[in-house]
Amino acid sequence: MKKKSRIRRIRLKNSDIHQWTLFGIVSSEPDYKLSLALNKKLKTSLKSCNPLIIQDNNGIEMIFSKFSSSSDPEEINCDLVSNRSINSFLVRKMKNIDYFLVIHDSLEEKDSTALLKNLRETDCITAAIEIEAGTLKGKDLKNIIRQI
Repeated sequence: MKKKSRIRRIRLKNSDIHQWTLFGIVSSEPDYKLSLALNKKLKTSLKSCNPLIIQDNNGIEMIFSKFSSSSDPEEINCDLVSNRSINSFLVRKMKNIDYFLVIHDSLEEKDSTALLKNLRETDCITAAIEIEAGTLKGKDLKNIIRQI
């Protein structure tokens, strides 16, 4: 008689999977003014690039502005993406967030805290929060990861 093999379950830690850090920014300023303020405060070179275009379930195109930094090794490699389109949101669960700042390299906790402090000290930013990767699920996470 054969022995039944046992099924083993292995749980992966969410923090090991993601190689990026995500910040939510609340600001009443237009995207180009915010990018200039971030360039000065964070010493980056965010520049306007092709917008993020996503089609919803009805086939309607949603266009979100996007600013990317250069690939200079001395700078933070990041993207600034608008959460608002004309008729919709990139992440519907976070309607109060105006922009997302995606840092492409994973940051240590102290670097992440310092960056968050710098964001909050920027004049044109009303509020800034760090968004944990586990809080976004499904379609929202796919929308943001698609632009990375």
